[in-house]
Amino acid sequence: MSQSSQLIETAQRTIRMETEAVEQLKTRIDHHFVKACEIILQCKGRVVVVGMGKSGHIGNKIAATLASTGTTAFFVHPAEASHGDMGMITRDDVVLALSNSGTTNEIVTLLPLIKRLGITLISMTGNPESVLAKAAEVNIDASVAIEACPLNLAPTSSTTVSLVLGDALAIALLEARGFTAEDFAFSHPGGALGRRLLLKVEHVMHAGERLPLVKRGTPLREALLEMTQKGLGMTAVVETDGRLAGIFTDGDLRRTLDKGIDVRQASIDQVMTIRGKTAQAEMLAAEALKIMEDNKINSLVVVDEHDRPIGALNMHDLLRAGVM
Repeated sequence: MSQSSQLIETAQRTIRMETEAVEQLKTRIDHHFVKACEIILQCKGRVVVVGMGKSGHIGNKIAATLASTGTTAFFVHPAEASHGDMGMITRDDVVLALSNSGTTNEIVTLLPLIKRLGITLISMTGNPESVLAKAAEVNIDASVAIEACPLNLAPTSSTTVSLVLGDALAIALLEARGFTAEDFAFSHPGGALGRRLLLKVEHVMHAGERLPLVKRGTPLREALLEMTQKGLGMTAVVETDGRLAGIFTDGDLRRTLDKGIDVRQASIDQVMTIRGKTAQAEMLAAEALKIMEDNKINSLVVVDEHDRPIGALNMHDLLRAGVM
């Protein structure tokens, strides 16, 4: 076998073994997992994640994921905790301790202090009979039959399983809290992600004189002039009382021409899309984008609480704003 073939075979075997280890987790999402979620949901303080070595790296990521999805959390190195950082943990906190063996000295050393302070302990171990697991209020089973490492020594499958369990915990808590996209945005204000999540429809919509608008009964040729002047490829159509009656877009124009309708004689009422999809000014621009994508449309009318058009936007506006 060539070296290239050997490398590919090894990589595929590793992926297969780790995939199988993750697949086996499904049967372990049980009352222990539920209890861990309930403890964190009732926590008045923070979730303090601890772990040594590779478990520490995974713990760092779990703490970051929890913190960005609505659960206040941070990572403390257990060795540093024994030399002063234990003061960062309060009685109102919950400690989530990661250790594949469940016997990591640096973590076991902290157990008497955790117990003395009355801090609730959740463990994530590969050995439910270990010292750490038995000391915890609840243990989440992160055991694997074998590591993907051919020597069965380097943490591979076990760290993948712990990472997946951490994600499962974070997302279960996110949904239980009713955490929204806007909540997520405030944890990610920088860069493209921040623009995508913090930007609202009112920041990008065309309003006032820039809003293409005609009344019911307007001749189609006049509506086309309004569309051309405002340059959005659409116009809103309103009732006499100002409420939204419909929308007419470039797509509607193509369909009108396909039907052989005389654009010089037709009324906007004959060819507009009744009502159409709408957005609200305070809605996140990312939500408006999803409405467009789900309905395969390029424009939206923005309405107020009385269903009166106050703005409009299209895909190009969202593209320029960096939402797409």
